[in-house]
Amino acid sequence: MTQPNLITETQPVFITHDTYKRECRYMRRIELSEQDMHAILASMDEDTRVYFSFHNVERPITAGTLLNGYDGFARAIYRYLKQQYAITLPDLINGQDFYVKIKEENPL
Repeated sequence: MTQPNLITETQPVFITHDTYKRECRYMRRIELSEQDMHAILASMDEDTRVYFSFHNVERPITAGTLLNGYDGFARAIYRYLKQQYAITLPDLINGQDFYVKIKEENPL
């Protein structure tokens, strides 16, 4: 596994937010595997999962999907990475906008 880290984009990335009926502009991303994303979603409490669905209406958890980030999602990712991989990313939970890209798995 490549260690997850925050990547600063050279150009803004725009992701639709279906609930707000607009595009959100992001300059930071974190890439996670499908497996990690499913584990993160499973670790969320009901309120956080509902809010995730609000920000990412019916988005598939598959390679290539881009997900809107928000504070509760950042905290869930932070906790998961800390527990599962002993990785801490304090910049993820600093309140700045970010998005998640579900990465392609590298075949062995």
